[in-house]
Amino acid sequence: MKKLFTLVLIFFIGFLGFSQNKKAVINFDKTVIDYGTIDKGANGVRDFVFTNTGDAPLIISNVKSTCGCTIPKKPEKPILPGESDKIQVKYDTKRVGFIRKSISVTSNASNPNVILKITGQVIADNKKTGLEKKKKSIVEDY
Repeated sequence: MKKLFTLVLIFFIGFLGFSQNKKAVINFDKTVIDYGTIDKGANGVRDFVFTNTGDAPLIISNVKSTCGCTIPKKPEKPILPGESDKIQVKYDTKRVGFIRKSISVTSNASNPNVILKITGQVIADNKKTGLEKKKKSIVEDY
């Protein structure tokens, strides 16, 4: 009887060990956000929306960008299975030129490292930079 009980107990413990393989899975709606062409000083905040499609809570441990002109903000609380949240990214639109930046997301998901990208172009406002066409003389009016 003891051998049978021990055998059943070992089988039950082994079965519980295999049933504990729950994993979080992070799925982003988009992994690339294109700002398009925006004016200098425009709103540089964009959101990367994601869903935990796994069967365990998702914990985002680290979010970092490739430079200081891009500031990512991660959720602080675990995201339960089936729930959605966002990673907010703020680009410094005072920097004129092309935008090509990457954001690394580290989590406990089955795909633990995800790279998000932002692209676009920030253009200067010609009226504020002094590049607008100026009249050379009064004679041009006539």
